[in-house]
Amino acid sequence: MKQILVGFHAVQARLRVDPGSLKSVYFDSGRRDRRMGDFLKQAEEILGERLHAADAERLHKLTGHDRHQGVVALAEKMTVARTITEVVEDAESAHKKPLFLVLDGVTDPHNFGACLRVADGAGVDAVVIPKDRSASINATVSKVSSGAAEVMPVITVTNLVRSMKEMQEAGVWLIGTDDEATKSIYDIDLTGSIGIVMGAEGEGMRRLTKENCDELVRIPMQGVVSSLNVSVASGVCLYEALRQRLAKVSDKAAK
Repeated sequence: MKQILVGFHAVQARLRVDPGSLKSVYFDSGRRDRRMGDFLKQAEEILGERLHAADAERLHKLTGHDRHQGVVALAEKMTVARTITEVVEDAESAHKKPLFLVLDGVTDPHNFGACLRVADGAGVDAVVIPKDRSASINATVSKVSSGAAEVMPVITVTNLVRSMKEMQEAGVWLIGTDDEATKSIYDIDLTGSIGIVMGAEGEGMRRLTKENCDELVRIPMQGVVSSLNVSVASGVCLYEALRQRLAKVSDKAAK
């Protein structure tokens, strides 16, 4: 199955992880700045005849818009999805605790792409989404994720609650976010095997999703706004987990 990759980040990420899946890469022949020059130097060595000069009209026709930065690729869809069991086993083999991000009902592709970007940055092992109530990976998600959509394992499940129970049986502690929760994200230990569960903006998590979390926490809000964008909230929680994990490693090394 073919997909369109749009922008420098998405195409360069694919060049790094699976250049063979790139069938054709088009670049704006009228753009001669340093960023394009650096990209072409990298791409020419890897792609050869699969690299094509194109005009603005051709790039617009491929993407349907002009927000492509002058770089568009046609590629085979990469399959990075795995199973929950494989993710847990791989983490344990590497002597680390798995970190999941579970998204319930995040249907906006911009939010989904931003969540994938922050998940990759924070070292998440996999993102879990429901099949019927989520955005899917497309050109918009790929571009917004700045290439994270090309490398982040996304596990699409038919029944989210059942998959949450599977994670719990594998020893993963599920932490949901709720504005009404008593504890703050900063009050709990995030160094173990955990999954951060986020709901859609406005609606939040569905009832059964919330009921099947092991613990609920809130993000402290000090100003007049009552909530954060789901990708920002994901970043707050995931980077607190990363901070705690790095501190634990540092403490062990110091002893």
